[in-house]
Amino acid sequence: MASRVASGLLRRRAGATLGLLRSYAHVRSYNSQLSALVSATSECSNLPRRCYYLPNPSPYQVWSRSFASDNGDKFEAVVPFMGESVTDETLANFLKKPGDRVEADEPIAQIETDKVTIDVASPEAGVIEKLIASEGDTVTPGTKVAIISKSAQPAETHVAPSEEATSKESSPPKVEDKPKVEEKAPKVDPPKMQAPKPTAPSKTSPSEPQLPPKERERRVPMPRLRKRIANRLKDSQNTFAMLSTFNEVDMTNLMKLRSDYKDEFVTKHGVKLGLMSCFVKAAVSALQNQPIVNAVIDGDDIIYRDYVDISVAVGTSKGLVVPVIRDADTMNFADIEKGINNLAKKATEGALSIDDMAGGTFTISNGGVYGSLLSTPIINPPQSSILGMHSIVQRPVVVNGDILARPMMYLALTYDHRLIDGREAVFFLRRIKDVVEDPRRLLLDI
Repeated sequence: MASRVASGLLRRRAGATLGLLRSYAHVRSYNSQLSALVSATSECSNLPRRCYYLPNPSPYQVWSRSFASDNGDKFEAVVPFMGESVTDETLANFLKKPGDRVEADEPIAQIETDKVTIDVASPEAGVIEKLIASEGDTVTPGTKVAIISKSAQPAETHVAPSEEATSKESSPPKVEDKPKVEEKAPKVDPPKMQAPKPTAPSKTSPSEPQLPPKERERRVPMPRLRKRIANRLKDSQNTFAMLSTFNEVDMTNLMKLRSDYKDEFVTKHGVKLGLMSCFVKAAVSALQNQPIVNAVIDGDDIIYRDYVDISVAVGTSKGLVVPVIRDADTMNFADIEKGINNLAKKATEGALSIDDMAGGTFTISNGGVYGSLLSTPIINPPQSSILGMHSIVQRPVVVNGDILARPMMYLALTYDHRLIDGREAVFFLRRIKDVVEDPRRLLLDI
């Protein structure tokens, strides 16, 4: 008898639990996506090389896109999920205002992170009823930004309340409020007499400017991307024992190779042959010859990377970004050129994602495109070295006893002297010089 009662209770509890789960369809959807993620991750662990599993769409975007009210008329636009490394962002500006008509997936605001700027899109077509957040606010993934209503009226409906408000402000009853304020004023006067004492030292606060503002000067908030760049550069300077070594390279043979085969290269691969792919291949060869340059210090350990991900510094109107060419050691010239062109286009359009700039084992910075003759680049953490390319200039050099005008480029390698000795740094830069001056070395692997 007791066993039959117990079994009946278990069946009723199981039925209630099943009904509860059926009422939450999104739970089953999330569980299925989570199971697929775990399954794909376990498969990646059996691969011989690194595996980047980037779920598309991410399961987090199920909740980060929008929320609907019970009647399905109002939707909330929220900050999207952008990766585990991004915990907070800044609401840079709104592209729409209350009362504006928007279409589905139309951008209504811009979010600025430490690395990129992304759009917050409207989840559905409708009219923006109100803006919840404000420009300059620090927001996190899932933060509500605006409410969109399908049945809201156009912007004209928002004019009447404002006119009523202005009429109320100009109405006679507010004249009666003025004497009330005057009556309270004498009570506030005594503390005001004591206020100057604490205000005097605040003028000398180091957080405030020492000099008064001058004419033709303006003060604006520093963009989040620029703050991140400033912090990373200063952290790099404070962390690494940076030292730079230099060399010069004769570009004659490489430029001739490019000139002889540029048309055939474009015909076959659909992309132009540039100088950057040659330097990427040269850097890969040098990193394989000097693995310590591709390593990094982590606490009391040294991490050696048996792969080469080349970060390419790209200057944009909003600041410096460093997208990554992954597994450059497995790519040919055409693959590298296509990768560089794709990343450069995305950087110009502001379409780089967090994943495009994550990682990297070595950085190449080409200041020569701006006319830089010589510089000492700063290491990009958590890497240990960076190569600086510079402008190509015709200079007189001695070749077989003769003085000839040759296209020359200065190269600079900044490295972490805590990890890399001068010997390895010089050998590394010498290998790049040898390969660039005689590209046949790459073919023969000598």
